[in-house]
Amino acid sequence: MRAVIVDCAVYRDGRRTEGPPDYSDALEEARSAGGGFVWLGMYEPTEDEFELVRSEFGLHALAVEDALTAHQRPKLEVYDDSLFAVLKPVTYEAESDTVSTGELMLFIGDSFVVTVRHGEGSPLHDVRMRLEAEPELLRQGPSAVLYAVSDAIVDHYMEVAAELQTDLEELEAEVFAPVGRENRGRAQAGGTVASRIYTFKRQVLEFRRATGPLAEPMQRLAGAGVPFVHDQARPFFRDVSDHLTRANEGVDSLDRLLSDILSAHLAQMGVRQNDDMRKISAWAAMAAVPTMVAGIYGMNFEHMPELGYVWAYPTVLALMVVLEVVLYRTFKRRGWL
Repeated sequence: MRAVIVDCAVYRDGRRTEGPPDYSDALEEARSAGGGFVWLGMYEPTEDEFELVRSEFGLHALAVEDALTAHQRPKLEVYDDSLFAVLKPVTYEAESDTVSTGELMLFIGDSFVVTVRHGEGSPLHDVRMRLEAEPELLRQGPSAVLYAVSDAIVDHYMEVAAELQTDLEELEAEVFAPVGRENRGRAQAGGTVASRIYTFKRQVLEFRRATGPLAEPMQRLAGAGVPFVHDQARPFFRDVSDHLTRANEGVDSLDRLLSDILSAHLAQMGVRQNDDMRKISAWAAMAAVPTMVAGIYGMNFEHMPELGYVWAYPTVLALMVVLEVVLYRTFKRRGWL
């Protein structure tokens, strides 16, 4: 149990106190003193490790199952003795252009907060330190922990969205950059740019799965009627909801811009292919003229004009050159070459 319990502390009057090392005794002390609560933080517990916590804190079996199984979408569920919230922290690796999500479950009840974290994203140490530095906020009880955790996660959403926007601008510049002869083949070979755009779109979709479903729970927390949420904490949740709306708008704009960039790239590829086909056709037309002349004079007929003429051979060669020059200049003027 010590391996999965990250921290356990009793908070009274907005300050951390030295409580019993056992969380059962800590919960009893927080309830008996009045106005306090215990915050138990856990990291990827197993079913056996979480069973004692479930029985001591009176957690609902369905919420416990969700907390242990993970792979949940962001949500807020109200049970008789507790409030269950699921958040999805997001991290972005700029070097690999990869968005990864973790999961954070919170049980909010009478004088207790239990956090269960899955994945490497969003460790709660900084959140705990920030809360302990603001006793006025911490006096609001377990709902202050829910606010601080959700606020930290949503703020990080906006940071990730900004990083994605920066990388997308670089990708956009690459797509619309003029293609010279030295990198034309690289730009057209294997659909590399299209593959990068599609991969980027998948990362934005993963980001959207974390931010989109969280809007409804944040709106509920900002309104009235949610148990175990302090009345004075609701304005804070409205602020989180506002930030989340901005993050969702950023994700939507990223998705639309990616679709536009992909369409523009495909259109560019079509234009380049048409341009290449015109050039191929122009060179084929230029090659057809001498081929036709040589084919005619290569036929084995005895009576053909100019066969007995001394200057017939250089005259035909000169005619081929003149026709090739005329065709070349015509195609060049029309932009086919």
